[in-house]
Amino acid sequence: MSTIVPTTIAPEVEAAVAGFMLTQEQMTEVVDRMTKEIKMGLSKDTHSRAVIKCFVSYVQDLPTGKERGKYLALDLGGSNFRVLLVDLKSNTDIEILSKSYVIASSMLSGPGKDLFDFIANCLAEFCKEHNLQGEALPLGFTFSFPLQQQGLTKGILVTWTKGFSCEGVVGKNVVALLQEAIERRGDLKINIVAILNDTVGTLMSCAFTARNCRIGLIVGTGSNACYVEKTVNAECFEGYQTSTKPHMIINAEWGAFGDNGVLDFVRTPYDRMVDKVTPNPGKQTFEKCISGMYMGELVRLVLVDLMAKGKIFVGEKSERIQTQWNFQTSYLSEIESDLPGDFRGCNKVINQLGLVGNNVRDKVHLRYICEAVSSRSAKLCSCGLVTLINKMNINEVAVGIDGSVYRYHPRYHDLLMLHMTKLLRPGIKFELLESDDGSGKGAALIAATAVQSTTK
Repeated sequence: MSTIVPTTIAPEVEAAVAGFMLTQEQMTEVVDRMTKEIKMGLSKDTHSRAVIKCFVSYVQDLPTGKERGKYLALDLGGSNFRVLLVDLKSNTDIEILSKSYVIASSMLSGPGKDLFDFIANCLAEFCKEHNLQGEALPLGFTFSFPLQQQGLTKGILVTWTKGFSCEGVVGKNVVALLQEAIERRGDLKINIVAILNDTVGTLMSCAFTARNCRIGLIVGTGSNACYVEKTVNAECFEGYQTSTKPHMIINAEWGAFGDNGVLDFVRTPYDRMVDKVTPNPGKQTFEKCISGMYMGELVRLVLVDLMAKGKIFVGEKSERIQTQWNFQTSYLSEIESDLPGDFRGCNKVINQLGLVGNNVRDKVHLRYICEAVSSRSAKLCSCGLVTLINKMNINEVAVGIDGSVYRYHPRYHDLLMLHMTKLLRPGIKFELLESDDGSGKGAALIAATAVQSTTK
């Protein structure tokens, strides 16, 4: 006997998530406001008070497809980090060896010196495993935290995000901190030739094969984007008027959009509740509406609210659902992957949350809440991408994308395509490409272009 699935949503559930349902008018307004903020970030006069900082990446050369050789890459962007050996044999044959290392949670808030010593130890272990001790290899360092670059090998940490709070790092050049840790060991010949943000790596990785790639986007634990700007518009670059190179990749750091209140008109009470319990309240407003670190918690808060009002999972008690951060963002993907009338993913999640959940209506409502949160994320992300495409004023573009939300959410790609098409002026062609290891391959490509431009 098949289950009869109710199609109507209870008014109380609709009301709870109404704030997540952005209208076309609201999205157009987001694009307008973001455009203003980006212009402020680029301009020398307004940069200091801009919330979207539009940092200069010092990467002016996109790959030609002719880069060759062996490079090390280090990818630090969360509680796992990776060391990679990338061998660019041809533009289609790239050999990548990599190993992941877990950073102990105590280290995320300990002294910065301990963190960099640990990274240097892992680098040494990796080099030993692959018999690289004797080779002086160039290294590209992907560092996925807000960074103010002052050169290709000088990047100052602006603020920690994503749960990190190591002391003695903010305001310092992280390349120097890592190079010092390497030198303290005395057994490694590694030359850090470039530090980059993961968005820049993503752009470079895609541009190696897709020549018209001009945007790198991350939608994972955090969210950020970079894009190719005309050098003359990058006023915070010392040589913006004299550089012979026409382009500069700009690391937008768009996660901070709205930190000045301009996004309050699309934020919900649940967003404010999430913000209060993060290590950085009042910061990374746009990111907190979009990225994987917060989507699950937003759903949990809606659920807790509706359960307290007796509108969902009536009569059920669950300690797990009452605990902060216990609704994982991967649950949204599981629930939204179910086909209509099938609740396998949903049942699994309900079970993991310590609920019985025998009522089909509750399952329909749970999915509706998940869809509201993930659709809002994709809509805001679309607004950001459209802002960048309009800013570049180009008619054809590829966007390189990485991050767990884009990779694993069943509808995210389609939602971006739908909403970007609605927001862009007619006739603009765009494609969204899943990046092939931007942080690793992208870092190696930047190291390669850096080495090539110094040997010219």
